[in-house]
Amino acid sequence: MSTFDRNASARFGTPSARAEAGVIDAGLRAYMLRVYNYMAIGLVITGLVAYAAYALSVTADPSGAVANAGSIYLTQIGYALFVSPLKWVVFLAPLGMVFLLSARIGSVSVGTGQIMFWVFAALMGLSLSSIFLVYTHASIARVFFISAASFGALSLYGYTTQRSLSGMGSFLFMGLIGIVIASLVNIFLASSALQFAISVIGVLVFAGLTAYDTQRIKEMYYAADDGTMAGRKAILGALTLYLDFINLFMMLLSLFGRRD
Repeated sequence: MSTFDRNASARFGTPSARAEAGVIDAGLRAYMLRVYNYMAIGLVITGLVAYAAYALSVTADPSGAVANAGSIYLTQIGYALFVSPLKWVVFLAPLGMVFLLSARIGSVSVGTGQIMFWVFAALMGLSLSSIFLVYTHASIARVFFISAASFGALSLYGYTTQRSLSGMGSFLFMGLIGIVIASLVNIFLASSALQFAISVIGVLVFAGLTAYDTQRIKEMYYAADDGTMAGRKAILGALTLYLDFINLFMMLLSLFGRRD
């Protein structure tokens, strides 16, 4: 009888063990919700800044334009963002902010980390505003919702699966490096075939990274972390998933976006 009792305890756990597991589970849910909330706010900021920058960059009045991109007339702001050498600053600023945030997140306060993330999201919006010049607004919206649905399903899989995805890490990292190198080469080649291949491979890589990073962020959770450490982890997790989403969206837009 005593043996049966011990086996029952091992199977179902003691009341204190079950209570502790419940606390950890609630803490993990709150932590992941915080990650997703930060990410969602970042995406909203990016979208608003991107569209506002586009709206300020174009005009329907040819007499008030300083330049044109095909049939689109550019204002002084549009010329600065899309034609002048400043466009390279706008293009590279988000990359610099990513490195800065990643390097400083371990030493700054949670509030400062949040501000840095919002600034990065705004800079990314400024950098992505040019997509409104290239693709129709309807196709941008359509691909965004496709990306959101795909991201949600992949992230949910990464969160719920009991299978370890750690073995995918090195493979996905190699794919990411290959995409970066091929993209740099294609700046000079301007090959549509190479761009198509980059986009297809990019969709596969960032789809895998979404599930992989979600599981990794989940495993970063530690119930004994204080508020500052947990906040920093949430910001870093939000940054990681934000980048996965943006890159997945851009790759899908390159494949399915309708050019204006």
